[in-house]
Amino acid sequence: MGQGAYSSAEAASTSQFEVFLKMLTTQIKNQDPLNPMESTEFAVQLATFSGVEQQVQTNALLANLLNNINGGELGQLSNWIGREVRSSAPVWFEDVPLTLAVENNGGPATLVTRDASGNAVLRQDVGTFSGEMTWTGMKDNGSRLPGGFYSFQIEETGSDGGITTRNVEAYSRVVGVELKPAGAELLVSGGGLLAASEVTALRE
Repeated sequence: MGQGAYSSAEAASTSQFEVFLKMLTTQIKNQDPLNPMESTEFAVQLATFSGVEQQVQTNALLANLLNNINGGELGQLSNWIGREVRSSAPVWFEDVPLTLAVENNGGPATLVTRDASGNAVLRQDVGTFSGEMTWTGMKDNGSRLPGGFYSFQIEETGSDGGITTRNVEAYSRVVGVELKPAGAELLVSGGGLLAASEVTALRE
C-alpha cells in the first residue's frame, strides 16, 4: 500500500466518522424524551468508533511501512541479478561446470549427486577434500549427466564406521527477483526459485 492507498484509508475513516455523527445526531433528535440516551451510553458509542477509526489508520500506516520495507528489499536484491549465489537448493546443470562448496570434517567422504526426483545418479569419492570444487557432471564411463536440476550431499564415514550426511551448497546465477507474500525470491538459471534467506554466499 503506497501513499495514495494510505490517503484513501484515511479518507474512508473520515467518511465513516461523518456517517457516525449523522446517525448519532438522528438518534438524539428522535430519542424518547422520557427515556433519553444516557451519557455513559453515548461515551461508549463514541469510544467504540474512535477505536475502530484508530485501527483503520494504524493498519494503513503498517501497510505503508511494509510496502516501503519490501520495496527497499527488492531494490537491494536487484543488484544480485547477474551474480552467483550459493545455497543447498537444487541447481540447474547443462554442460557448464558447477562450483560446489564441500565441508568435510576429515573422514573419507563420498559426494552424492541426486536428480530432481531425489534419486542418486552419481557417487564420487572425494577422500578428505574440503573446500570449493568444480563439478562437471562427468560419469565414470566418460558420459555426462543430462541437463536438469541436481542437488548434492556428502556422506562422510566417521572413525566409528557411522555415516554422516550433509547437504552440499552450490552456486547458481541470479536472473531475476520476485517479491512474494512470504518474502523475496530469486529466479535463478534454469527457471528455479530460491528464497533470498537461503543464500549463504554471493560472488560475481
